[in-house]
Amino acid sequence: MASQRTPSSVWVAPALMLTGGVSMYLGAALAVVLFDRLGPSAVAWMRIAGAALVLMAWVRPGRSAFTGHRLALAGSFGVITAAMNIAFYEALDRLPLGTTVALEFLGPIVVAAVGSRSRRDVAALGLVIVGVLLIVDVRWSGSPAGVGFALTAAACWSGYILLGKAVAQRGSGMEDLATGFLVAAVLTSPLAIGLRPAFDADAPTLGLLGIGLALGLLSTAVPYALDQVILRRVGRARFAILLALLPVTAAVVGFLALLQVPHAAEFAGIVAVAAAVGVQARGVHDEGPPNPG
Repeated sequence: MASQRTPSSVWVAPALMLTGGVSMYLGAALAVVLFDRLGPSAVAWMRIAGAALVLMAWVRPGRSAFTGHRLALAGSFGVITAAMNIAFYEALDRLPLGTTVALEFLGPIVVAAVGSRSRRDVAALGLVIVGVLLIVDVRWSGSPAGVGFALTAAACWSGYILLGKAVAQRGSGMEDLATGFLVAAVLTSPLAIGLRPAFDADAPTLGLLGIGLALGLLSTAVPYALDQVILRRVGRARFAILLALLPVTAAVVGFLALLQVPHAAEFAGIVAVAAAVGVQARGVHDEGPPNPG
């Protein structure tokens, strides 16, 4: 008979998600400071390349990680994640941090809707949809381009969840994470031309490299490594709902680090998203183990 999860174990995944979220959005706050100088896409490439360098040095994947279907899957995961990061930074240049992340959550909503099997899941999804609609109602007239980029990031986020689960189930998630970001960094390297103003300015090259490594570590290496741990513990539907913690984390970091204060409707939307996490987490004992296929 399968052992029941203890109350403390139920909250391990949310705790890991919050830790990853704080790391990710501290990195995003650092990125915002660079946008005026380098542009969002160039900063996104710094994040991708920095993550590739950190992960390759840390994990040191073996020769088998660079062969056949395994490399194709890891590369696809890295490219969809890179596209998500680029669209996210373009949206972040136009919208507040908490708002951008909440709109981006439409992607996980689709994944959770496909994987939902209980009324509790449906109720949680309903709260998330209400929250996102509140935020969209505020922001569509203010920055339609920002909303468009955030929705593009949302579509990429759906692919990140599906491919990330497939990578995690292979049992070599960290190696595949490293090779995937290496592939993504190479394929998106034309974006590095946007770094030229930094080299022409007073900022030393070593300082720029340090910022790139910090972005890669805070915004990608730490949170995505934690995602691999979470994805081995839970199914895709619950993982998608857990991602609802991120808009709340982003709003807090945006307020503390960037002094971005949400409008009343935006704040209500973020609270609705947070409530969805609580509704779903209380029903976790009804959820079976992740599908190993």
